[in-house]
Order: sequence, then structure tokens, then C-alpha cells
Amino acid sequence: MASINTNIAAMTALRSLTSTNDALTRTQDRISTGLRVSTAADNAAYWSIATTMKSDTSALSTVQDALGLGAATIDVAYTALDEAKNLVIKIKDKLVAAAQPGLDREKIQTEITELQSQLKGIADAASLQGQNWLSVDSSAAGYTATKQVVSSIARAAGTISVQTISINTAGMVLYDNSATADGILDSMRDAATGAVDPAGTFNIATLNISALTDSVAHMAILDGYIKGADRAITDLAAGATTLGAAKARIDIQQTFVASLKDALEGGISQLVDADMNEESTRLQALQVKQQLGIQALSIANSSSQSILSLFK
Repeated sequence: MASINTNIAAMTALRSLTSTNDALTRTQDRISTGLRVSTAADNAAYWSIATTMKSDTSALSTVQDALGLGAATIDVAYTALDEAKNLVIKIKDKLVAAAQPGLDREKIQTEITELQSQLKGIADAASLQGQNWLSVDSSAAGYTATKQVVSSIARAAGTISVQTISINTAGMVLYDNSATADGILDSMRDAATGAVDPAGTFNIATLNISALTDSVAHMAILDGYIKGADRAITDLAAGATTLGAAKARIDIQQTFVASLKDALEGGISQLVDADMNEESTRLQALQVKQQLGIQALSIANSSSQSILSLFK
């Protein structure tokens, strides 16, 4: 039935054209943003998962920064500790040379004193971002010998937690300003064995040979100094080994975090990114469909005009 009140063909054509325009708008949005899920309305489940994964990816970027700072702190401490070891070796060499009868030990002590000053300067300078692991005050409020480096994040049952790498610095402290504790260089040592002993008579930081003579008693003291320097070198090497192991672990963790971040970003892409090949093909198809819809609507609208010919 032909009617001037209701144009069924035009209504159908309009609904089809509206649907095509909506699909075309969505496709254009996907092409312009590169996302097929950009809001929760597009796909609530995928959007929620991707949002959580994006949050974790951002947190992993912060973890990478923390690992870099931790590695730099270790590098500073290791460099200073290694140089301190070399200086103590030089002190030991001077002490061995001083064991030769007839040498001017006062002049040798002048050199040793300079080395001792250099050791203190190195320890005090081994600081990064306010952290110094070699020259400390263990009696200070909040001090702890176990240092923490943020290493990763973990998510379990919807709850996120921060993971850390612990580094025990107690065995690498060179100087400790506490009245109840000492570092490797300012610890009192036994006069006979050179071992750390609170009741000892000397330490590497302040030992002085200028007044020693060639007497048997003084040579025994000098021998204790040599043994003390040798034990200090062993302690310094152990501290450097601890730092080296921690640095190696951080390097491994940095590689893992980078790989984990890449994996998360890949997962996010699978959930929300648009396939540009598919979208470009769909766009062209919809544009053709839109043109056909406009033409169909035009034909449907013009059909009412044909009724006028019946009255001529």
C-alpha cells in the first residue's frame, strides 16, 4: 500500500543508514586511537584487565629506576672498597719494608699517615643520594646494616606486593662512629695476631711505627701490625665479594624486569589494540555501504513523490 503518512521503505533505509554510520564512527575511532577497546563500554572485562596490567607496567618502570639507583649505589661502594683494599695493601707493604733493621721508620710513617688519611677520605666520599655504606654511625636512630633495593612487584589474588633484594653491609663498614661498634679499619686488633679484638692495642686507621726500634719487643709489635693489615685486606676482599654478588643479582633482575614489562605490554596489546589491516578493510566496506544507504534512503523518499502523478 502506498501511503503519504508512513513511508516504510524510508524508515527501513534510515535505520540501516544509522547503523552503518554508527559502525563507521566506531571504526574511525579505532583507526584514530589504534585501540579497539578504549573505554569500559567497548568491552568491560578486557578494559578492566588491561587497566590493571597498565598499572603494573607503570610500576615496573619505577622498579627499573630503583634497580638502577641500587646498582649505582653498589658501584660507588664497591669502587671505594676496592680502592681502600689497594691502599691497605700499600700500608702493608710499608710495614713489611719497615721490618728491615736500620730503616728510618719515621719517614715511612709519614707515608703511612697519608695513606690513612686517604682511606678516611675515600670512605667518607663513598656516598650516593645520602647513602654511605662504608662510613656509618650504627648508633644513629633508624640505622640498619641490611640495605634494601626494590627489585620487582608481585600480584597474587588481586593484591600487589613489593619485592626487594637485601644486602648485608655489616661486613664491609670501614669506619663506624658508634661508641659500641667499629669498622674494618677502626676496629682494635690483637697485638700478636692482628685479629679484631675489643681489648686490642692498635687499629689500621691510627697505627704508628715512628717510635719503633729494632728491639725484639718492637719487632713483635710491627709483626702484629703486618698481620692486622693482612687480615684487614681479607675482610675488605670479603666485603667487595658481597657487593659483587649483589651487583650480579641486580643485573639479572634488571634483565628480568625488562622482559616482564615487555610481556605485559604485549598482553595489553592483544587485549585492546586494534588490527589496523582489519579496520582499514572494514572502513572501506562501511564507506561503500554508507553511500549505498544514502542512495537507498533517497530512492525511498522519492517514492512518495510518485503518488502526485496519480492525480494529474
